[in-house]
Amino acid sequence: MLKNINHIAIICSDYNTSKKFYTEILGLDIIQEVYRAERDSYKLDLGLNGIYVLELFSFPNPPKRLTQPEATGLRHLAFSVNNLDEIIRKLSIFSIVAEPIRIDEFTNKRFTFIVDPDGLPIEFCEV
Repeated sequence: MLKNINHIAIICSDYNTSKKFYTEILGLDIIQEVYRAERDSYKLDLGLNGIYVLELFSFPNPPKRLTQPEATGLRHLAFSVNNLDEIIRKLSIFSIVAEPIRIDEFTNKRFTFIVDPDGLPIEFCEV
């Protein structure tokens, strides 16, 4: 029945800031960008390694995220990385501070979190 996850959609409060974060800092590729005048909204389709993974939306005055990170609904995004220390170093160039590295008690894999410009938690899992 289900084949795979098609994409994840995120509504941001500052479109240009979030666009820069997801493309220039995290390195996702722009697949398509459209402005929808009737909604006063941008829709940015982003890819990772040639696969469509994320939609970034702007809407006028969206409500803020209520709590961190344990709100009902989407808890966080998680990306696999080969070298956790390298991603932390690259993020620090942009003054993005990661939480201390933790070890998953079940997989024994290292992981850490940062937040996007709107406070959405993003996890990096070393594979």
